[in-house]
This record gives sequence, C-alpha cells and structure tokens, in this order.
Amino acid sequence: MLIGIDPRTTPELISTLARMGHGDEIVIADRNYPATWSAAGCIEPDVIQYPGHDALEVADLITQLMPLDNFHSHSALRMQIDDQPDTLSEAHKAVWDLLRPRLPEGGILESIERQAFYQRAGGSFAVVQCSEDRPFGCFILRKGVIF
Repeated sequence: MLIGIDPRTTPELISTLARMGHGDEIVIADRNYPATWSAAGCIEPDVIQYPGHDALEVADLITQLMPLDNFHSHSALRMQIDDQPDTLSEAHKAVWDLLRPRLPEGGILESIERQAFYQRAGGSFAVVQCSEDRPFGCFILRKGVIF
C-alpha cells in the first residue's frame, strides 16, 4: 500500500510509468482498439487493462504521476476521426480539457491520422486499454522531465 497514490492506479501502471524515460510514449486505447496487436511491438508487450474506466480516467491516473513532454512536436496525440481531422469527439474534448492545465510551458496537444496512430502506437513503450466506448477515443502521451 502506498500513500498519496490514487487507489485505482494498478501496480502494472506504476511499474510501467517508473520504467519509462523522457520521450517514451504510452498509449491510451479505447475498447475497439487492437491493443494486443499493437502492444506486441512495444517495450512492455503485455497490455495494461483498465476495464470499467474511460479514457479520461486513465489519462488522469497517468498524468497524476507522469509529466508531459515539452521538448518535442507534441506532448500528447489524439487519434483523428476518419475524414474529419479537425473534429474533436466528446472523448477528445474531455481528455484535452484535463491535459491543458497539466501541460508544461511549451507543451502541445496534437492529432494524428488513424493509420499513422496505429503505426506509432506499435513502437510505444506500453498500451493501456480502457473501456472507452466513444469511437476514436485513443491517445498517446509523451513522457517529459521533472525539473
């Protein structure tokens, strides 16, 4: 048992976040995402499961413990809706609203086309799959540094 850590945070997530270094990326995948396929190419090949939690809850748990990056073209990426790259879904809006105040100075929220998302996610550090029902509710968070 640990003090000061949200009790919904699993040992697998804590271990993964602790092992990640600056610039490593972690995927938050909705329930439709091919998480096992994607995780096979990751440093952590086992999907971290978060059933009963949506993308917002998982993003909150991760960013309570992990700083976001500001040394790259993005701090976080959202999966674009097919043929609607500028449209934000309800899941996108909710997660962006959570992340904005947690961004370091110079941090950037961006989007990425769905197929490019799959390719990038397959080379991430880990995949966390949640029960997000809203389509395209997938995100990639890039780990920053602590000053």
